[in-house]
Amino acid sequence: MSLWDAILQGIIQGLTEFLPVSSSGHLSLYQHFTGQSGEAAGLFSILLHLGTLIAVFIAFWDTIWGMIVEFFRMLGDIFTGKFTFKTTDPSRRMIFMLVVALLPLLGFFFLRDWYTSLASDNDIIVEGICFLATAGLLYLADHLTPGRKDASTMRARDAVLVGVMQGIAPLPGLSRSGSTISAGIFAGLGREFAVAFSFILGIPAVLGANIFEVKDALEEGAQIDLLPMLVGMVVAAVVGFLAIKLVRWLARSGNFKVFTWYTAILGVATVTVGIIEKFVQ
Repeated sequence: MSLWDAILQGIIQGLTEFLPVSSSGHLSLYQHFTGQSGEAAGLFSILLHLGTLIAVFIAFWDTIWGMIVEFFRMLGDIFTGKFTFKTTDPSRRMIFMLVVALLPLLGFFFLRDWYTSLASDNDIIVEGICFLATAGLLYLADHLTPGRKDASTMRARDAVLVGVMQGIAPLPGLSRSGSTISAGIFAGLGREFAVAFSFILGIPAVLGANIFEVKDALEEGAQIDLLPMLVGMVVAAVVGFLAIKLVRWLARSGNFKVFTWYTAILGVATVTVGIIEKFVQ
């Protein structure tokens, strides 16, 4: 893999991981049309996801640091007998809600090989259908009255809904950020808080999934050059940070229409090309 190719894929990953258009779907299309499908391409996609996680840490560092501090305070309360689930502290409730949102992923863990096979095959019809599903979710979320729930008022059932959507999101073409942000809006979360909750929730979920996927890819003999890998990760992190800034601004303005139209058009085009390719073969 050339450095230029690594840079291009880093830009694609950085932009599409946080813009609600599906990074896995775009990388899958890029690798499909450049002939890079397979274990090595899948491994590189995983490593690019790690780059965008760095962007989340930087963009939401104040919130994340507050949660880290509160976590150790919570441990202190547990050892001193002062711990209670009934708390209004935003950082502590954020920790509780993130844990609840992660629980549904246990059920989706057994589908990870199926998700990977869909992204690494030579058929892009699934990607097209999932792009259309992303467009539908964004359309519905964009037409709902904005909610007002935040970390202090969010309930467990709201976190479960976001967690279930995150479990479905590895489908190539289904945007993780788009589906989880939409789920948060469906649950009545404030738009900006829905963005923050979605992106911070992605840290343990994506990191955990990637650890297993990297292990599997290496065991199957996938290899990748170190320099392109590092360049791609750095590019993905920088571009991802800028994309987060853009999404937060769009969430405040409440306008995801451009992404609804984009994923709808891309979905129709992808399904059409996929069907044509089947007939040509």
